[in-house]
Amino acid sequence: MTVEPFRAISVSRLAHQLKSEGRSIIHMEFGQPSTGAPAAAIARAHQVLDADAMGYWESPDLRARIARLYDERYGVAVDPNRILLTSGASPALVLALSTLFKPGDRIALARPGYVAYRNTLRALHLEPVEIACGPDTRFQLTAAQLQALDPAPAGVIIASPANPTGTIIPDAELAAIAEVCRTRNIAIVSDEIYHGLSYVGPTPSMLQFAPDAVVINSFSKYWSMAGWRLGWLLVPEDRIDATRAYIGNMFLTPPSLSQHAGLVAMDAINELEAHIQTYARNRQLMLEALPALGLRKIAPPDGAFYIWADIGHLTNDSVAFCEQLLRDTGVATAPGVDFDPVEGHHFIRFSFAVSTPEIEDALSRLRPWFAALA
Repeated sequence: MTVEPFRAISVSRLAHQLKSEGRSIIHMEFGQPSTGAPAAAIARAHQVLDADAMGYWESPDLRARIARLYDERYGVAVDPNRILLTSGASPALVLALSTLFKPGDRIALARPGYVAYRNTLRALHLEPVEIACGPDTRFQLTAAQLQALDPAPAGVIIASPANPTGTIIPDAELAAIAEVCRTRNIAIVSDEIYHGLSYVGPTPSMLQFAPDAVVINSFSKYWSMAGWRLGWLLVPEDRIDATRAYIGNMFLTPPSLSQHAGLVAMDAINELEAHIQTYARNRQLMLEALPALGLRKIAPPDGAFYIWADIGHLTNDSVAFCEQLLRDTGVATAPGVDFDPVEGHHFIRFSFAVSTPEIEDALSRLRPWFAALA
């Protein structure tokens, strides 16, 4: 089955080429924090490198600490044995889909949505059932849309906050989605990788409404450890053994060094919350500037660190648009067609996970460029 490329990678490749030629580049094409791991986590990594040869290992202390996170953040009691450590959220997604479904199963998901959902489903010989989601549903799928699918899909992927839009599904809608899934026997995979990154209040976990949901999370976003490749999959008790069998054969364990550092990172609250203040400032700067650029149709960026902007008045080729924007200004962005193969030709995604001075610099470059298009 054909798997489409991640086109933002080609934009990034061009950005790095231009940088090697001496150009000043601002990377707003990928959703990765520019801040790096917390200082205490880096210090712990140095200690471990000096004292431990390391090997295949799964930290029981880290699993216990993650379980405590669910109690502290959501008021949900989780047995640490249900938490399976992975090398980031991507293997966790593969594990969830591989263990829950069989080839040919139909899996519902929102469009626009993270490009790897659709492509990983296809790679695993599952059928994506993309639900068109626009401004009327805040670019998120709803319980009513799930209820209307006939026949019912085998599963659904939920993402809140979402990539590429940053929108958050309200508690009441999550509860309604959980109820539809319960009555129609639809398995839930909840990608909660952007939890902790919210500008509108707490972000609920699907576990609060569907205790048997399979949950994906990672240290890449809130904990600012994308390059450390550490995440987890939270599964119901009756799926622990089957999922562990897949992990043992496909992935073994995540890096030992990352697990040591991740455990320390979880308590670096002050530093991590300071990152969110930076993102909040960046978000505000973007929201203030975009209308003057002619970008008035955007998704509500409730969380994560993205802005999904309609550029339909300027182009119907978001890939070519992003490439030209990059060549002319040095600002790298992600073409919308990655996230929505139908409507994404006239959208782009900005990531504001860079530093505030970089946001200010990017806006100073974008203003004259967009003005020239008007």
